[in-house]
Amino acid sequence: MNKRITGLTLSALLFALSVSAEAQQATKVPRIGYLSATDPASDSARSEAIRLALRELGYIEGKNIATEYRYAEGKQDRLPALAAELVRLKVDIIVVAAADTAILAAKNATKTIPIVMMGAGLDPVEAGYIESLARPGGNVTGLTNLTGQVGGKRLELLKEAVPKVARVAVLYDPATPDSVHDVKEILPVAAGALGLTLRSWEVRATEDFDKVFAAISKWRPDGLYVPRRSPLMRANEKRIVGFALTSRLPSVYGSKISVDAGGLMSYGTDPADSYRRIATYVDKILKGAKPANLPVEQPKKWELIINLKTAKEIGLTIPPNVLARADKVIK
Repeated sequence: MNKRITGLTLSALLFALSVSAEAQQATKVPRIGYLSATDPASDSARSEAIRLALRELGYIEGKNIATEYRYAEGKQDRLPALAAELVRLKVDIIVVAAADTAILAAKNATKTIPIVMMGAGLDPVEAGYIESLARPGGNVTGLTNLTGQVGGKRLELLKEAVPKVARVAVLYDPATPDSVHDVKEILPVAAGALGLTLRSWEVRATEDFDKVFAAISKWRPDGLYVPRRSPLMRANEKRIVGFALTSRLPSVYGSKISVDAGGLMSYGTDPADSYRRIATYVDKILKGAKPANLPVEQPKKWELIINLKTAKEIGLTIPPNVLARADKVIK
């Protein structure tokens, strides 16, 4: 009898331990690593939008998902160490906030943890991040903006908005690979087809801007092109927009945020749509999908934004046919 009781007791104990183990496993909260080349303040709109998009899919921060945020604060050389730190934390997924340098840092840090890229500029196949858009083949998937391919479109829109434009100054950060590709490979071809003369200026640090602005003014352009909001460019956005306004230069940018700040026009992806799609990738991977089998998607929505207040300030009239194609007009 005692043996039967002991046996039942042992069985009950083992069953209880099994249930407890299963319960612990069931309540394991997945951790997302978030890697950004910028700082928390500059990146807040993007990170918050992704958090809300995940919430719509049922993932609530602190309840059934946790996020480890790592910011390079504009210092690109910090990205490898930050990516390695996320790997040491054994996060379940690394979401890379739209920077080719950050994607490369994450890819070099791990070959196993899924990486979701958020629409950087270089062609991810040519850059070696993935094998193909349809079948990435490794641990990297997500969105690609292929922004270099629309550099020519931005110049074309600038020419349509300001038919008299002939000389365009290009302001870019050489630490941003896709901006370099844009300036060296894409824009010269597009400018030739449009009959435009281009001249590019690099800015490598905040103290470079005044000197570069003086050089641009001396060249006397009649248009300004800013390809990408790198951490450096983002930190000095008001200075760039202010220079364009003071110089009465029609300007085109890759982000509508620049137009909100006073730039004339932008042509780029719809960020809200991109953030929802990033959340979908995270959801699929957490449910068992492999990055190697999740096709990398290209933008489905592009936006032309025009700031009529700025146009008026610099004495410019935007042709009606260009205004009619704008997705948003700031009045």
